[in-house]
Amino acid sequence: MRVLVIGGGAREHVLCWKLAQSPHLSALFCAPGNGGTAAIAENVPLDPMDFAACADWAERHAIDLTVIGPDDPLGGGIVDVFAAHGLRVFGPTRAAARIESSKVWAKRLLLDAGIPTADAYHTDDYDAALAYLARREAEHGADAAYPLVVKADGLAAGKGVIIAHDGGEARAALNTFLVERRLGAAGSAVLIEEYLEGRELSLFALSDGERVVPLVPACDYKCAYDDDEGPNTGGMGAYSPPAFATPELLAAIARDMLIPAVRALHAAGAPFRGLLYAGLMITARGPYVLEFNARFGDPETQVVLPRLESDLLELCVAAADGRLDTVAPPRWSDEAACGVVIASRGYPGPFAKGLPITGLDALDPGIRAFHAGTRRDTDGRLVTSGGRVLTLVARGATVADARARVYANAGRIHFDGARWRTDIGAREVAPAG
Repeated sequence: MRVLVIGGGAREHVLCWKLAQSPHLSALFCAPGNGGTAAIAENVPLDPMDFAACADWAERHAIDLTVIGPDDPLGGGIVDVFAAHGLRVFGPTRAAARIESSKVWAKRLLLDAGIPTADAYHTDDYDAALAYLARREAEHGADAAYPLVVKADGLAAGKGVIIAHDGGEARAALNTFLVERRLGAAGSAVLIEEYLEGRELSLFALSDGERVVPLVPACDYKCAYDDDEGPNTGGMGAYSPPAFATPELLAAIARDMLIPAVRALHAAGAPFRGLLYAGLMITARGPYVLEFNARFGDPETQVVLPRLESDLLELCVAAADGRLDTVAPPRWSDEAACGVVIASRGYPGPFAKGLPITGLDALDPGIRAFHAGTRRDTDGRLVTSGGRVLTLVARGATVADARARVYANAGRIHFDGARWRTDIGAREVAPAG
């Protein structure tokens, strides 16, 4: 089979890496790809947001399956354009991708389906949002009314969620989204949500529009710095599996959240085919959905797919064709995986580009370096091109083992300003004594 992967980050690199292991693969392309995908696929200089050009290229090059990585093309309707060309594609239609592209629409879907989720108020009016905060403060008291979570309605590259610890922070967040419009159309409406206490969990599931096949769980780290300090990012690392994600908990999540969500989408006339990603909070009252995404998550994909022992290409084709019931359930390694993002100085704010990267040839055997913000310059050197540059991933008998291996290698990567969190997976390490 001839396969095209759309996107250019670490998620797309690991997708290419795993798809390349399939005996059914005859040719692999990545658009636009990066410095890492170029070693295992042919990079194609296509803009993922130029849907017509991508579909035309896939048609002319007899692509048998296209796998869509990023959220923006899915939210914009790239799958619909490919389908109009008669092309097989792994990913949801624009209508089904609303479960990610519109937080307000998704919240209504979850509430109507009876899926546990945080209470929320939504509006596109700044004065109405301020009035809601004032009513809440009057009812609960100025201190007890917080924290709250302010979410931009649309896609915001991981930067559309602000936890407001008091009224000042809440009003500043609303001003950022609704008045200053720093996120553009993505912040033209907001959700103001109840803050949930607990442990976050990410759980992916394949869906063919009717059936749901959960993958293994992972935990990611969104804040820029250790101890969950600093601004939100696209993700600074992840590990799999978390010890608290018991088989009983995962079965309950599938039964009460994943399956009802797919059924609700089908009932809404938007069958979901592709990868459904549940961002969850495991509270003392049980699991709650924080959000659903419509694609593989980054950086969780970098620690989930290295544990997959089944043929990813077979699974993607079955989901795209609506026949997940005809393939065997995924098989998984008992080993754990830990991934650490090597980022540019300044990320998620401004950062330099074009900095030479060295040290990849010094990594221990079995350490994977999945590229995100990298490219080859005119001299063929590998240089930085983004805020998240690489994800280093190790497997081990336990999360602690995998963590020790990946951190033993992180310092071997060099570019000016390289930095990383030092606490990825630390919560899974038993305390001394």
